[in-house]
Amino acid sequence: MSKVFLLGANKEIDRAKQVVEVNQVIQMEGYSYHKYVVYDITKNQWGITYKLINLTTKDFHTADIIRPLKEKFGIGFYYDSENPQFIDAFEVAILLQEAQQKKKAEQDEADKEKIRVEEVKTIGRKRFAEIFPDDAQAVIVARLKQDESDSQTDYFASSTQRTVILGFSKHKRDIFSEMRKHASNFEETAYLEEYNEDYEHREKYSMGDGYYLGESKYHGWIIEKCPVYKRESTIEEFSYTAGGEDNIHINRPNTTPPNNPTGSGKDACTMVEYSAKAVAVFGDTKSIKDELRAMGGRFNARLTFNGQKLAGWIFPKSQEQRLAYYFGVD
Repeated sequence: MSKVFLLGANKEIDRAKQVVEVNQVIQMEGYSYHKYVVYDITKNQWGITYKLINLTTKDFHTADIIRPLKEKFGIGFYYDSENPQFIDAFEVAILLQEAQQKKKAEQDEADKEKIRVEEVKTIGRKRFAEIFPDDAQAVIVARLKQDESDSQTDYFASSTQRTVILGFSKHKRDIFSEMRKHASNFEETAYLEEYNEDYEHREKYSMGDGYYLGESKYHGWIIEKCPVYKRESTIEEFSYTAGGEDNIHINRPNTTPPNNPTGSGKDACTMVEYSAKAVAVFGDTKSIKDELRAMGGRFNARLTFNGQKLAGWIFPKSQEQRLAYYFGVD
């Protein structure tokens, strides 16, 4: 069970056979070319494991196979069988202590980051739930892509550097005109509002990236729709994004009171920014009063806005974006 065959090197290796000693220096070839010191050796039913410390970075590593440098073939760990090099045991002990301290510091930072992320998500879950319409079937988002490709190795990939919530949709259909409409909600994607056939990407095939609006999936901003299948899962998916207030760019309300509204219900109402902490809805709200109340509104017959006394509904600022979606504010 301890023997392995290296196909490229055409050689069988017995992992149960120890080839280097504790405190011996080995090196990585074909990748980083760093040197390592062996600080411990363990054995099990599958063979020997060498525990290493990188002499440059002081990171921990392990190796199952270490080959002689004179038989070098490909990437791997090698030892000099003709002129072996060793480090004093006391120096290795100091290196081990430094590596342990570094690992602990990195773990402490990772734990702090985990706590920070969860705190952001806690804020984001609440914030996103407040603006997430009950009838939404999809979330329209913008993503900033960074090219991670390597043309020399024919490797093509990208990473998402930022996600911005632009709005919601009452259906799951991919419609580019709808994406363009929401592009204007965010300054950095506003240029995508203008029709450009080259920006419309249809990749709904195996290994494709679906429908997205943008110059390229590898760099710059793209806009896409994310279907809602389960409300709780969608809230969790966007909790970190919504935790940053600047990552939400949904249509803003009007800032002027209504002037002789016509129609009834929604058509007869106007939403305005009432103060730094509140928004208000004015107009013929009789037919939708139950919905407004369900969204956290309170009716007040004597609101003052722009020097006028008006009857209307007052809402906390946190409901602004949900109301904008409800009234279809552009």
